[in-house]
Amino acid sequence: MKNTKIEDKSKTDCIFCRIVKGEVPSYTIYEDKDTKAFLDISQVSRGHTLVIPKKHYENIFETPKNVLKKVIEVSQKVSLLLKQNLGAEGINLVNSNNRTAQQDVFHYHMHVIPRYLGSNFKIEFKNPSGNKDFDKIKKLLTK
Repeated sequence: MKNTKIEDKSKTDCIFCRIVKGEVPSYTIYEDKDTKAFLDISQVSRGHTLVIPKKHYENIFETPKNVLKKVIEVSQKVSLLLKQNLGAEGINLVNSNNRTAQQDVFHYHMHVIPRYLGSNFKIEFKNPSGNKDFDKIKKLLTK
């Protein structure tokens, strides 16, 4: 059984919930009744935007499918805005869930990261060993 006192405290302390309530300023670039898109304070690339549901869900595991759909639709709108208005040549959509995946704000959110030629920001997917063990990969299907 969940401890509702702890759960309620995490929601009231949530920076994104406070942004939705207007308690913390943000630079909003899109908003509707269910979602909000605002510039990320870190700006890993020019125009880096966060898309959040206004209702608090901690991660992808808790977020209802209809809310996930809305967040991705708004992420596409924001991506088009960044392409048209800032000249983004590519877009990364990044979502992290739980501490192990480096989630640091525990309110479901999508990073919309515009990409430009010459940028030094990188997202890399590397196999540290360099080995491609297809038998081992195939065994994952049985799990």
